[in-house]
Amino acid sequence: MTAPPDEHREPPSSFVEQANLRDRTICEEFEANWPGCWEQAADVLDWHREYDQVLDESNAPFYEWFCGGELNASYNCLDRHIEAGRKNHAALKWEGKRRETRTYTYQDLSHEVNEVAAALRDLGVGEDDVVTLYLPMIPELPIAMLACARIGAPHSVVFAGFSADALATRMESATSEYLITCDGYYRRGNAFNQKSKADNALMELDNDVTTVVVDRLGEELDHTLDERQYDYEDLLIAHAGARVSPVARDGEDMLFLMYTSGTTGEPKGVTHTTGGYLSYAAWTARTVLDVKPEDTYWCSADIGWITGHSYTVYGPLALGTTSVIYEGTPDYPDRSRLWEIIERNAVDVFYTAPTAIRAFMKWGEQYPESHDLSSLRLLGTVGEPINPRAWKWYYTHIGNESCPVVDTWWQTETGGIMITTLPGVNTMKPGSAGPSLPGIGARVVSEDGSTIEAGEAGYLVIDRPWPGMFRTLYGNDDQYVHEYWDRFSVDDEWVYLTGDGATVDEDGYITVLGRVDDVINVSGHRLGTMEIESAIVGVSGVAEAAVVGGNHETNGTAVYAYVSTDHSQEPSEALEARITDAVEDTIGPFARPEDVIFTPELPKTRSGKIMRRLLENIANHEPLGDTSTLRNPEVVGEIEAADRKE
Repeated sequence: MTAPPDEHREPPSSFVEQANLRDRTICEEFEANWPGCWEQAADVLDWHREYDQVLDESNAPFYEWFCGGELNASYNCLDRHIEAGRKNHAALKWEGKRRETRTYTYQDLSHEVNEVAAALRDLGVGEDDVVTLYLPMIPELPIAMLACARIGAPHSVVFAGFSADALATRMESATSEYLITCDGYYRRGNAFNQKSKADNALMELDNDVTTVVVDRLGEELDHTLDERQYDYEDLLIAHAGARVSPVARDGEDMLFLMYTSGTTGEPKGVTHTTGGYLSYAAWTARTVLDVKPEDTYWCSADIGWITGHSYTVYGPLALGTTSVIYEGTPDYPDRSRLWEIIERNAVDVFYTAPTAIRAFMKWGEQYPESHDLSSLRLLGTVGEPINPRAWKWYYTHIGNESCPVVDTWWQTETGGIMITTLPGVNTMKPGSAGPSLPGIGARVVSEDGSTIEAGEAGYLVIDRPWPGMFRTLYGNDDQYVHEYWDRFSVDDEWVYLTGDGATVDEDGYITVLGRVDDVINVSGHRLGTMEIESAIVGVSGVAEAAVVGGNHETNGTAVYAYVSTDHSQEPSEALEARITDAVEDTIGPFARPEDVIFTPELPKTRSGKIMRRLLENIANHEPLGDTSTLRNPEVVGEIEAADRKE
């Protein structure tokens, strides 16, 4: 659901004048010189050995990029900036849960990365050994990532909020014999024991694991070290001043392994390589997020997810900028916390999720308006589609209508941004991510793989490779081909299936509708949940909405809408009527919700995703199953009670 033409936004001329990319012929240039155009991404990096070939398609869909080239990710994120005379430039600014702060210059960061790399090497970590990192948002996490990269050991970051079982499953799958974790961390101000979870996970593994433990909480949480467990600070002291030469890695060598959440079966290990991934993350950070070395840049995503990998650590640090890391939540200790951080650090670029933006809307604009946000130059969104109303609120109340907003679509598997507007080039259309990036072949196709008409819904696919693409699923090449490439590929023409539904308009702007399995079939009509939710959230007074399909005697399936209101609106029959009218007006009478259930919050995982499975169970009066991954499990009972009242 995109905005009408009179609501389109052009990038401010003041932004365009300083943008890293403002050449409007860039798409034509990339098309004319594909795949050689991707040398522009490779040129962002320093190579130990120059590559011989940009792309090898001989074993498609197992594509290889920058063949023959050698480089090191840690060198590209640290050493080359120091060699360029920028050793005293801030690399990381950390904001702790209890308002602690730490700043690392590139020299500081290099020192600690080298010491950790030396310690890991002495503990037995060698090239290609997978090191698992189970840490919250503390500086030691990116430090450990870069230390692993320095010695050629792929890292596997497991989100700190995952359970012991989830950690054990991922370590077992990766055959990882090394773990870096911490004693604990703060959750809404309370100390939480992380090492206990890690120890429970290790008990489930058959192999011995060497563990390094960061002391985050000090005297607030005592912990003991068992056999084969080492204190992080002690290792730094033992290796003080150590220097480790960065290991030259082939461009196709694995940089890291990242497991999907595993919400539908066993988690899948997505593998990303050193040359293709790093070049693409850095190039997109430069061209889409307009990151400059002199910037203070903040991506609010947890490093435990791919967004934090690409756009908190590798992309920004490869460009030599200052990257902000925040340990807390947007509303702790108060709802001004994020705006306070932006004001105090004079943040230039802010990249966050629509989930957070909808929360900001619900709380009210008085919080950002109480802080000076004039340092902001660019805003970005990531993680899910953003509806036009939230887009315009973000643009108006955070960007003061002077910052371009880049609404970015990409996936763990893609490694970096794929669909968005280029902020120095393209018109912005609230609600539509934008065209595919130069050199990216994104299309929307029908069930039989044919290109569809503008405005029709279909499957979002990518019809040619790109440097940041994952190479396979760890230990499962067959699943990689079957799950991602078989559906629409014909002969030697390989087509990547994203798993998302989308529409495309006459200008080539793509609106992502959500996962293709996020579809409700009502009386033969296939309705995307995102499309209905966008219509509901467009109603004044609505903060968030989630729709699911529930059993219905007549239609087989009916639409059930779960809605939370913002601070200005109480639930009422009048609001319910406006919601159903909005759905009918936007989509049609067949999409009218059977029920609208008001709830103070929607059930969300710790990464901020709405858990629609629980809402489906509630709508169908079925057992709820596991709710342990929710960050707000208490809301489930409230929703059930509200549903029963209906």
